[in-house]
Amino acid sequence: MTTIETSAEPKPTGARAQRIALIGNPNTGKTTLFNRLCGVRLKTSNFPGTTQEARIGFPKGDRLELIDLPGVYSMEGEEAEGVLCRRVLAGEMAPRGEPAEAPDAVCVVLDATNLPRSLGMLGEALRRRLPTVVAINLVDVARRRGIHGNEERLREILGCPVVLCSARTGEGLSELREALGEAKIATSGPAGDQDALREWVDALSVEVFKASEAVERQTFTDRLDRAFTHPILGLVGFAAVMTALFWVIFKLAARPMDWIDGIFANASAAATALLGEGILGDLIANGVIAGVGATLIFLPQIVMLFFLIALLEDTGYLARAAFVMDRVLRPFGMSGHAFVPLLSSHACALPGIMAARAIPDRRDRLATILVAPFMTCTARIPVYVLLVGILFPGRPAVQALAFTGGYVLGIVAGLLSSLIARRTILRGRSRTMVLELPDYRMPSLRTAGVAAYQRGLVFLKKAGTVILAIAIVLWWLGAYPQSDPPAAATDLRAQAAALESADASASDRIEELRAEADSLSARHQARNSFMGKLGTTLQPVFEPLDFDRQLTVGVLASFAAREVFVTTMSVLILGDEEADPGDKSVLERIAQGERDDGTPIFTTGVGWSLFVYYVLAMQCLPTLAVTAREAGGARWAIVQLVWMCGLAYAAAFIVGQVV
Repeated sequence: MTTIETSAEPKPTGARAQRIALIGNPNTGKTTLFNRLCGVRLKTSNFPGTTQEARIGFPKGDRLELIDLPGVYSMEGEEAEGVLCRRVLAGEMAPRGEPAEAPDAVCVVLDATNLPRSLGMLGEALRRRLPTVVAINLVDVARRRGIHGNEERLREILGCPVVLCSARTGEGLSELREALGEAKIATSGPAGDQDALREWVDALSVEVFKASEAVERQTFTDRLDRAFTHPILGLVGFAAVMTALFWVIFKLAARPMDWIDGIFANASAAATALLGEGILGDLIANGVIAGVGATLIFLPQIVMLFFLIALLEDTGYLARAAFVMDRVLRPFGMSGHAFVPLLSSHACALPGIMAARAIPDRRDRLATILVAPFMTCTARIPVYVLLVGILFPGRPAVQALAFTGGYVLGIVAGLLSSLIARRTILRGRSRTMVLELPDYRMPSLRTAGVAAYQRGLVFLKKAGTVILAIAIVLWWLGAYPQSDPPAAATDLRAQAAALESADASASDRIEELRAEADSLSARHQARNSFMGKLGTTLQPVFEPLDFDRQLTVGVLASFAAREVFVTTMSVLILGDEEADPGDKSVLERIAQGERDDGTPIFTTGVGWSLFVYYVLAMQCLPTLAVTAREAGGARWAIVQLVWMCGLAYAAAFIVGQVV
């Protein structure tokens, strides 16, 4: 496991900060409270030997170090999250980079709207005999519902600080910060086994919990839940919500994506003008800048996706959607826990796979990780645009239908692959999804912003650096060994020079000869580079799919990043690295590209084979690296690579033969 540093500010220096562990049940607002206390003074790490994520924060102005532990209903069970919390409080485990010692104190976050449920976690924490602070969160919501807890009585009974607070409004946060610095061991708590704990919780509930006598027979929340969790209405509603979410992402992200694209295009041109067209200029312009730009152009969609998902989660809707999707996914060996990772994978498989950490069952988690790359990520979109434009020129309605078909095919392939995996290499019963439906709440823009910020940085640092390195390697493979221009290109340049000397007014013909010479030289270099020779060597592998040398090189280059295919084909077919693959005239020229024997590259069968291949194939080395890390070994990445590419190859062959 490697530590992923995402801190906006460094960890406080000097004397050791007091380490405090935050624990609580799911849906108590613990993470929102953590974000409110720490702002962006955060770092994200893993616990060694696990895929569990720890968020460490440093409240401004205090010498405190907060560790946000996973939300659990109990620390006494054998679920991975509960075991982890238990070991952290015992001093047996700490986030990577931190000393493995017991925290100086523990802050137990309780839900003011349901204190009896939260008191079980409090009792388990008090058994550890650590200095303790009790934070009763969501008091603003509790008051609106006529729910009251006697915190003074609770403070008297426990003998430790008890603070009423609301992470959403900021109420009580200053008192909580002060209490965290003065945590002390509680003077009373449960003793004995779980039966004794339940008796303690029941007795304490009578002492401190009061509820309004007015109870509505059917609340507005109940009516919403009946609709959102209905077998049919729930699915329709989920489809509508997700359609709106993706429409917002693609609509609003288009402008910043264009800005980023323009910035890097200008930077590449400036680097070429400043450094010239030599090796260094080519490396910086077409290796470094192009590599970074190819990653950053998708950052707006990534950030926006996580921002909107965080808002949906904060409202309480995603829990209802997970309940609905559990019925859909369970026949295929997955649970409703998988739907958020699969949803995230439509932006990029990297954060989608990392989001699978929240799935409690190991087999469910592995199945989700293995099939997440089947979801159509944003990197496939340029390839889809190119291929449907070639297959259906001038027919936008049919192009849109084929585009949608790519998404559907990926989802179906993922579900069927999960079914096969759960009946073979991941055989076993799935754990029943136990899900508490949280209350509906107004979402916190601050919480969503912090989530988007963190995930954006993780995407940049884990994907961007890897893709940058691969892009540089690809540049080197395409640029070396450098070949002398072919005789035909030399003759054309000689003709251009002679014509210029004889008739300088024939500028159009001169430029035409030089452009043709440049194209011949570029193609000659492409054929004789390491990448070109690799394509020629491996072309027989793709011969059954009717892919020629150029398509083979394009497919191989796509293993760095799928969108590289468009640029690669532009270079190979047009002989012009500066060609804009989004320009229609360029699209037409690519569609009319010829093989070495003069026949068309893109026949109808080849176009459909390529489309199906790119929908199903695993062509993202960073995703394989993340799979190996999150699944617990390189063998899972190998299984993913072999299965997806094998399925893509077989499906592309069948489609090519049928069409």
